[in-house]
Amino acid sequence: MPGQKLRERDRMPFANYQSVADVARPFRIHFRRAAFVPPRAATLSDYFRAELDFTLREVPFDGSEAAACETLIYPFLREVWRAYLESLTLWSHQPLAYDHDLSGVPDYLVARRSPLGPLIVDQPYLLVVEAKKDDFTRGWGQCLAAMFAAQKLNDLPEQTIYGITTNGQVWQFGQLHTDVFTQDPRSFTLEDVDRLGAALHFVFTQCRDQVTDVSAVV
Repeated sequence: MPGQKLRERDRMPFANYQSVADVARPFRIHFRRAAFVPPRAATLSDYFRAELDFTLREVPFDGSEAAACETLIYPFLREVWRAYLESLTLWSHQPLAYDHDLSGVPDYLVARRSPLGPLIVDQPYLLVVEAKKDDFTRGWGQCLAAMFAAQKLNDLPEQTIYGITTNGQVWQFGQLHTDVFTQDPRSFTLEDVDRLGAALHFVFTQCRDQVTDVSAVV
């Protein structure tokens, strides 16, 4: 289950997938490209906009992968997540394991908020993987592996799992529904922060709506 502690040797399989094809081939996942993130209004606080401007102007965020995570990726995810607190929880570097071939530690994941409290990991709906060294091909291989692991863990065949691969400045979006992985061919960047914020809000909204649908059935 998500949150279980993994031995170090069990934390590597996500990283072993070098591309989408490396995941699609053994697990029989169909791949397609289509623009599924619709245009919509962004809701970003003035405080966040000011902090982002400061970061882009003063912080050496491109000095290391950890710096990009801490100063760009996590703050943006956190800003959007605040609007969905009642339904979702944002986790950082949380182990995720289905089996030996589908286990590892995604950089971030968004899960259903557990009725047991904020310290309990529940069903993951969104996986976020940093494109280290700007290698989006490898980043998507790791992200899709994590998405497929989440799909297996949740055991809800009709549920859509979302994925994001980003280097902090460029963000790409994908979704996995049944055995079809769809990658939005467009990149969303910090050069258009409103467009990026709107894309993130869309994905978080889809995750929240699935939480509501599952809760209604239960």
